[in-house]
Amino acid sequence: MPVLVAETFLSLQGEGVWAGWPCFFIRLSGCNLRCLYCDTRYAYLDGAQRDIPSLVAEWSASRARFVQITGGEPLLQRQAIPLMDALLRAGAHVLLETNGSLPLALVPRGVVKVVDRKTPGSGMEGSWLEENLRYINEKDQMKFVITGRNDYLWAADIVKSGFLFRYTEVIFSPAWGVCDPADLASWILDDRLPVRFQIQLHKILWGEKRGK
Repeated sequence: MPVLVAETFLSLQGEGVWAGWPCFFIRLSGCNLRCLYCDTRYAYLDGAQRDIPSLVAEWSASRARFVQITGGEPLLQRQAIPLMDALLRAGAHVLLETNGSLPLALVPRGVVKVVDRKTPGSGMEGSWLEENLRYINEKDQMKFVITGRNDYLWAADIVKSGFLFRYTEVIFSPAWGVCDPADLASWILDDRLPVRFQIQLHKILWGEKRGK
C-alpha cells in the first residue's frame, strides 16, 4: 500500500535537540487538526502516492543521517508505521513529528518521537491523548508552541505538575510571528523553568519558503 506524500526535501533540522543537522524530510499528507498558526496547510489534503522502497532510496541518496517523518499528522496513515520500520532497517536515525492526538503505542521503539502538545493558543488544546504519556521517554521530545503569556503559564504548569522534565526533553518554541522570542526567553529565565528554548532555525534562514 502506498503512502500519500505532500513533499520530500533535504534541509537543516530547524527544531529540537538536533537543530542544525542536515536532515531529510518526508512530509505526509493529511491532518486531523487545524491549528490557528499552522504553516503547512498545503499538506492537509493534496499529495502524491509513493511506495515505501522509493522513499527509503530517496533518503539514502540524500546522504543525511537523520530523516524526519512529519505532516500534516503522519499517524493518520497506517503505512507510516511500516515506513518508519523500513527506514530504521536501512540505518536511518528516524524522527517522528506528531501532534499527540493519536496513539503512539505502535510507533517503533527506535524512533525518536517529537510530540507537539497543543496549547490553548493553537485552538486545539483538547486534542491531547493522555495515554500517550506512557510512550514518551528520555530519548523523545515534548514540544509546546507558545503564542503568548497565557500559553506560557498553561504549559509551565503542565511541565511542573507532571514533572515532564524528569523523563523527557521539554521544548518551548515561540509561535512564529505571534510570540516575541525574547519575551518567551525572559519568562523561562525568570522562572528558572527546566525546559529548552528553541526558535525555528529554518525560518530564520529561509523565512516561509516551502521545502526548507
